[in-house]
Amino acid sequence: MTDTAARPLHPHVAADDPRLRDRSALRSYAVLAGLTLLLAVVPLLLDDQSETIAVRTLIFAIMAVGWNLMSGYGGMFSFGHAAFFGIGAYADAYLLVEHQISPWIAMVVAAVLSAAVGMLIAWLCLRYKLAGAYFALATFAFAQMFLLVVQNLDFLRRTEGFNVPILPENSMWMLQFEQGSDLYIWIPAIILILALAGVIAFVNSRSGQYVQASRDDETAAASLGINVLRVRLIAVGMSCALTSVAGVFYTQYYFFVGPEQAFGSAVSIQAIIPAVIGGIGTIWGPLIGAVVVGPLSELIANLLRDPPPFLEFMQGVTGLDVAVYATLLIAIVLFMPKGIYGTLRDRWRR
Repeated sequence: MTDTAARPLHPHVAADDPRLRDRSALRSYAVLAGLTLLLAVVPLLLDDQSETIAVRTLIFAIMAVGWNLMSGYGGMFSFGHAAFFGIGAYADAYLLVEHQISPWIAMVVAAVLSAAVGMLIAWLCLRYKLAGAYFALATFAFAQMFLLVVQNLDFLRRTEGFNVPILPENSMWMLQFEQGSDLYIWIPAIILILALAGVIAFVNSRSGQYVQASRDDETAAASLGINVLRVRLIAVGMSCALTSVAGVFYTQYYFFVGPEQAFGSAVSIQAIIPAVIGGIGTIWGPLIGAVVVGPLSELIANLLRDPPPFLEFMQGVTGLDVAVYATLLIAIVLFMPKGIYGTLRDRWRR
């Protein structure tokens, strides 16, 4: 069920009445405006360590919003979004290190390239009727193929990766600032806000409605004259382009990218988990999931590093933080199968 799912209606208003979509969009934009104000002041309240967690959370959120477009609204579960994140990360690193091209230009190049690659992969999968688990495995296979190819290409420095040269002064054009600069939060926050605005517009548009109809019942959608393949490819292109932008910013923030950091299977998981925890197929689910997942591992590690007296027996146990982190995520999925936002929304409606 999506944010635009059926609600109790006035007896003279049809479920697909455009006025309902307009009202839903207006409410979503109002929430987004409030979120924008909140994100504007967040950097002023954080120390350096908290800033790093906030940046990681924002990157997770951008990736999750991108993944959700394809897998949540489009119904095409991807386990290979690392391919598109990696394209963005490596496009930025290569263009900047080898040709001194601005990361802002790299974002455009990476978005176009990722969208093209993603649409080609999706077209091949859909053309040969791959769906469900088979589609997911195919996307995973393509991501692993990218990882192996990058590890063996000299011009991409094989397994060594790229180190981004650090400039002596701040540069908005080259997207580099002094450590602790608020711009490292504001820039990905703006990208996230624009991404969410785009999702709201898309979900409430005709194409977005067609994508969701194709997800719910492909045969019925096709019988109504919807070009299922075309609308699905639109969702895929948008999803891959947004994910690649997250990859570009990752490289600029950490000043390094290697094959595993860009194309490793863990990257795809980082895109999936926030959306699943928050609520797949919803506008706000990926954001809420990222806010939970981003700081969670750090909070658990700090708790076990310096535990209260009644938990002292856990101190120093190797791998315990990972086990606790995984257990909490599993508990959320078990008790909130529609994600945090999806479950709470359904309870509120009832």
